Amino acid sequence: MVSLDGYFEGENHDLSWHNVDAEFNEFAVSQTKSAGTLLFGRRTYELMSGYWPSEQSRKDDPVVAGLMNTTPKIVFSRSLAKLDAIPNWENASLMPEVSVETIRNIKQNVDKDIAIYGSNNLCVSLMELGQVDEFRIMVNPVAIGKGTPLFFGLKKHTGFTLINTREFKSGNVLLTYAKN
Repeated sequence: MVSLDGYFEGENHDLSWHNVDAEFNEFAVSQTKSAGTLLFGRRTYELMSGYWPSEQSRKDDPVVAGLMNTTPKIVFSRSLAKLDAIPNWENASLMPEVSVETIRNIKQNVDKDIAIYGSNNLCVSLMELGQVDEFRIMVNPVAIGKGTPLFFGLKKHTGFTLINTREFKSGNVLLTYAKN
C-alpha cells in the first residue's frame, strides 16, 4: 500500500489511511493464499506478530488471520537473537542476514509466491541484491503529506516494467511490475 504522494506509512507507522473495503479484502485473501512464504524485517514482524495471532484478528478478519498465522514466515534481523523475545507467531523462523544465497535457497524450496508485506528496509536490501522479481503496489487515492517514502534508503538504480494494472471501485489502483 502506498499513498498517492508516495508514502508507505504515515508518521509513527500510521496506516489508518489505508483504503480498505470488501473488494480489497477479497484481493488480500487471494494474495495471501498465493504465498508459500512471507518475509519480514524485524519491525514489521513485531507489528504483525502483535496483531495476527490475537483473538481480535480472528474476530475481525478470520480468513486472513488464518492464512497469516499458518503461512511460513522468515524474519530477517541482525538485532534479534531469537523470536520468543517478542510475541511468538507460529511457523516463524529467524535469519540473521539477507544474502543472495539465502534468497535463492528460499526460492528453491517454496513452490508458491514469496511475499513481503511492508518491511521497507528488507525490501530495499533485496532490491539492491537483485532478488525482487515482481512488485504489486496498491496506490491509495489519498495524500498524507508526511511519512516514510516507498523504498526509502534505496541507493542503487533498479528498473522494473509495468506488466499489469487493476482498478478497484474504491479508487485504489494495483500496479504490478516485473524485474527488467
